[in-house]
This record gives sequence, C-alpha cells and structure tokens, in this order.
Amino acid sequence: MTSRAHASSPSAPSEARIAGVRISHPDRLVYADLGISKIDLARYYERIAAWIVPHAAGRPLTLVHCPSGLAKPCHYLKHAKAWGPSALRRVHLQEKTNVGEYLVADSLAGVVSLVQMGIVEIHTWNSMAEDIERPNRIVWDLDPGPGVSWAQIVAAAILVRDVLATLKLTSWVKTTGGRGLHVVVPLRPRRSIADCLTFSRAVSEVIAATDPRTYTTEFAKTKRGGRILIDYLRNNRTNTSVCAYSPRARAGATVSMPLRWNDLKDPPDRWTLLTLPQRLARQKTDPWKDYWHAAQVISAAAFRAVTRASQHRGEAP
Repeated sequence: MTSRAHASSPSAPSEARIAGVRISHPDRLVYADLGISKIDLARYYERIAAWIVPHAAGRPLTLVHCPSGLAKPCHYLKHAKAWGPSALRRVHLQEKTNVGEYLVADSLAGVVSLVQMGIVEIHTWNSMAEDIERPNRIVWDLDPGPGVSWAQIVAAAILVRDVLATLKLTSWVKTTGGRGLHVVVPLRPRRSIADCLTFSRAVSEVIAATDPRTYTTEFAKTKRGGRILIDYLRNNRTNTSVCAYSPRARAGATVSMPLRWNDLKDPPDRWTLLTLPQRLARQKTDPWKDYWHAAQVISAAAFRAVTRASQHRGEAP
C-alpha cells in the first residue's frame, strides 16, 4: 500500500476494478493518518481473500459505513440499502415487528463490493443465512476497562478457554481490532439462539463470580470500573461481532486477527492493514485450521452444569 498526500489529483483515475467490481473514487482516503485509500482497502481484501472470505461467506452482515473515510463520522448499517453491487446477496430475515433485508458477501467480489459502498468494518451474525435460528458458533467478547493490562486480558481469555474445556468445548481466539479479545466456539447448528445466549451468559457469570474484582458481566460502564467485561450479548439474535481479518474504523487501521493460543504475547495493535498481509504471506498454516472441522455441540450435561453453577454464582461448572 502506498501513502498519498491527497485523496485525488487531476491525473488520478476516476475508477478501477478489483475482483471484477468497479471501485469509484479509488484515491479517496479512508485512513488519512496512514494514507490508505479506497483502492488500497480493496487490494487488501484481494491479497487476503483466501483468509477472510470463509469467515464472511453465508452470514448476514452488519456494517460500519464511512462514505467519506474516517475524516467524517461513520455509522452502523444494519439493513441493506436500496442499492448495492450485484455480487452482494440479499436475505430477508424476520425481526420482532418486521422483516429486515440484510447483505451477505459470499465471495471476494462480495467483500470488495462492500468497499465500493464505503464500508470499513464488517460484522457477522453467529448463524448462517440459511439456518438463521441455529447458530454455528458462540462468541465471548472480552472488553477491558481503563487500566487493564494486556497480560490481564490474555489471562481472561485463557480462563474462558479452560472453563469451556471442562465443558468439552474447544475454543479459538482472535483480536478484536481494539484492546480486547474474542473467544470463539464453533458448533454444529443444533441449539436455538436462545439456548446459545443462555449458555454463554451462564459461562460468563460463572467466570465473573470466580474473581469479581477482575471480571464482570455489568454492561453499564459506570458499574464496570477497571474490570474486564465478559460480554455474552454477542450471541443475542441480530447481534454481531467483527469479522476475522476485517479492519476497524479507527486511527491506525487495526484488524481483527485470528491467532494461536500461544501467539498472544504481543499487544493487538501490531495487526493492521499494513502489517497483516505480510504476516499471512509468511504463515504456513491457518492458526484456525481445525476450527473449520470442529463438529462439537453443547451437550445436555454441559448445559445443565453451567446453568446450575451460574445460579449459585461461585460453583465451578
């Protein structure tokens, strides 16, 4: 990627094509602090297509729309607009009082189409569009309060992993693109969204009860203090989490990076749009290689054990 002093110039092309998708205003700056333009973002996805597409494909999306880059305010885009490149699929999902139309990016062309629309962040549902009521993953979002060190966040993720292991569930970890971590459990889609939310909440409450000075399930920031929120609401219906390898709409262009459990030594801000492609080029295997084949379920015994333990707030599952 190259730095640019200006978003456009008299000689700059008015459009370009990546993966067959027309990119208008390719020199428009997205990350002015790094000189990363709209075409640079599209090329980033082109370089890492084999890594990001499997994480995005088939899932309804919630998006962060930054039509003028980060120089102006961005906003969440939950429902599809009337217009969108043809590479994006549309699905209609029942909501509480109406039917919402969502976008799905099944291919590199679909992901690049999001760039053309001015999208910076990609967030995905826990369910596939064709089986929306039965999630095929659960996500715990570890959100640190002020003053929490990286070592404490890593310790929290390892604790979540170890508790899940006692429930015979294997988990994977990724950065969020912020200060936190996501612990992700892939599942065979057998249980309802309500069951997955109940289970994830119970796990969070059990862990928070082990050390209330360090962990919390209080969502109000005024009640959290300098603790780590174990956020289970990523598993509520229509809620999402940032897609693996998606950049965040913040200065520095940090990225949500899947890692091995023994790769958590370095702070997460090292993974950016500029550094991640080189890391992936050197990486011989996918750190989440076994994630794709983890045919695991939340057993009845595990569900009962952790929900009972959360009711007593202090018993180990």
